[in-house]
Amino acid sequence: MAHAQDHDFFIPNRSIWPPVSCLGIGILFFGIICFLHVTPTVIGSIMMGGGLLLALLGAISWWRDSINEARERGYQNVPTVLELANRYGMLFFIVSEIMFFAAFFAAFFYLGNYNISWPPENIPSIDIHLPIINTLLLLTSGVTITWAHHAVLDGHRKTAILTTMLTWQLGVLFLIAQAYEYMHAGFGMSGGAYGTVFYMLTGFHGFHVLVGSIMIMVLHNRLAKGDFSEKHHFYFEATAWYWHFVDVVWVGLFLFVYAL
Repeated sequence: MAHAQDHDFFIPNRSIWPPVSCLGIGILFFGIICFLHVTPTVIGSIMMGGGLLLALLGAISWWRDSINEARERGYQNVPTVLELANRYGMLFFIVSEIMFFAAFFAAFFYLGNYNISWPPENIPSIDIHLPIINTLLLLTSGVTITWAHHAVLDGHRKTAILTTMLTWQLGVLFLIAQAYEYMHAGFGMSGGAYGTVFYMLTGFHGFHVLVGSIMIMVLHNRLAKGDFSEKHHFYFEATAWYWHFVDVVWVGLFLFVYAL
């Protein structure tokens, strides 16, 4: 009777990994501050590396435990109220991400409005061909993740596994192309206000593509192991929502940063 509950919400098991993840992130960002403002910079480098490893250890272990708890509970035994709570939580998270990128876009437009030449004349022109390829890669990945979702709904697991694999591979190709662009851009983050805003916008978007690709890799692995059902597959839906958000942000970046 000690474990009985009079509600439909899922109470996770006690875990040390959430505070470990938070501690790692805190050390990581404190290390970034030390790297930028404290001499010697090796102190900040050590803190950044240690914080990143601690954050990854906590996040991966936390994720693993959550997946195991979902498998123990069963995908057919998810209360409606828990489904709604998960959906609202993911929607609010995406809204917070929209506000995040809106702030950077606002900075880009503000600086462009108060500068006669934008980009400044000292900034080399950016080759539009690679961003076009990246746009095609992300838009195609949006099609494949949607295809995979419909395959799950129809019970076609093999098709879902294949199209999910194609999706994260397209994401990895995008990141490779973006890294190539950075190496040949001709200006850096310290190249004035334009360089700072350009790399903040495209770099944070690239980070979101990296996170989304990892999420889809995990999704692909879970599909291959038989996770999810036709009616209960919220992790799949949440990952697809996140990936479509990444696609939409990139379309805005392409139009306002590269094309115009």
